Amino acid sequence: MDFVDYYKTLGISKNATQDEIKKAYRKLARKHHPDVNPNDKEAHKKFQQINEANEVLSDAEKRKKYDQYGENWKNADQYEAQRQQSQRRQRQGSGGFGGFGNGGDFGEYTYSGGEEGGFSDFFESLFGGGRSKRNQAKYRGQDLSAELHLRLSAAYTTHKQTLTINGKNVRITIPAGVENGQQIRLKGYGNAGANGGPAGDLLITFVIENDTAYKRERNDLYKNEDIDLFTAILGGEKTIDTLSGKIKLKVNPETQNGTKIRLKGKGFPVYKKEGQFGDLYITWNIKMPTHLSEKQKDLLKEIQKLSS
Repeated sequence: MDFVDYYKTLGISKNATQDEIKKAYRKLARKHHPDVNPNDKEAHKKFQQINEANEVLSDAEKRKKYDQYGENWKNADQYEAQRQQSQRRQRQGSGGFGGFGNGGDFGEYTYSGGEEGGFSDFFESLFGGGRSKRNQAKYRGQDLSAELHLRLSAAYTTHKQTLTINGKNVRITIPAGVENGQQIRLKGYGNAGANGGPAGDLLITFVIENDTAYKRERNDLYKNEDIDLFTAILGGEKTIDTLSGKIKLKVNPETQNGTKIRLKGKGFPVYKKEGQFGDLYITWNIKMPTHLSEKQKDLLKEIQKLSS
């Protein structure tokens, strides 16, 4: 696999701050998101690369390993463990093998003169020696993280979406009622493991964008609805749009401005609890009439006299 320069992927310098990383990621993610480029395979690939770069550079510990080890950063912990093990062997054994490269960057490693008589396992893993790999440990692959942008109207129903993960299309089911910021885990869809180890997982964080006139608070929905003065005074009916279709509501006579009504079970679906919904709250907003005719004004004056 070719080495990927995560800084180049996000178009930032190696001295970029976390805010600069976040800003660059969000800008590129919006541009290359599969929803914006549904039939563009190159954009899908670019989107995955952007997510991978952000997952590493936005994590201080992973970024440190990446800056230090470059393309071998995923095995940084393994390298460090092997280095310490080799140093212990050196203290216990006889003879020595000096540092390799500039100033012995990898420390010193002992040639033990044993039966197989080769370099350390660490050297073997780094430089591809011919020694048996039976002692190489298996390492789990790195987890990946990504954001999935979803409209509130789409989150109202259970549906399927196809995601492109590491160049593969994966069809997942998104249950109704998923919340903004909620995270799900797809096991085995992260980076491949080392030495036959299991693959990591993919962590998907949902970003819910409200494309409706409703305000959502967990499973409850809120909305203001206008009614005219005469309906408020005399009573009547009002048809409103909901996420599940139109419903007709009764307006009681002498309804006051700001009156709130509760419609039980007409709110948002409860996540992974089929048939359960939150409540819908409607607040009546009385609109005062304008452009009254002279006759209407005279009638209102008569009502005013009767009321005083």
